[in-house]
Amino acid sequence: MVKHNVYFDGQVQSLGLDTEKGAATVGVMKKGTYTFSTSTPETMVVVSGVMNVKVAGGESTQYTQNEKFEVAAGSQFEAVCDTDVAYICYYQ
Repeated sequence: MVKHNVYFDGQVQSLGLDTEKGAATVGVMKKGTYTFSTSTPETMVVVSGVMNVKVAGGESTQYTQNEKFEVAAGSQFEAVCDTDVAYICYYQ
């Protein structure tokens, strides 16, 4: 069964799946700024678009196609999308 997640009034949506790396979501973020909280460690890979990310306590870093970043469990990160972004997120 595929789980459909909807956040921020539909501006961020994802589909859950199991991969060879474990649980993951594939999703899209419309142009905008979003703050996410994590309960498990996450590895986010940008599939398309440009995402500027500020992980709690860090500097803002820009990520483009095929670039990834990691977020620790129990923390937050801010994603600023100047265009629509597609991503895959792996949960560890």
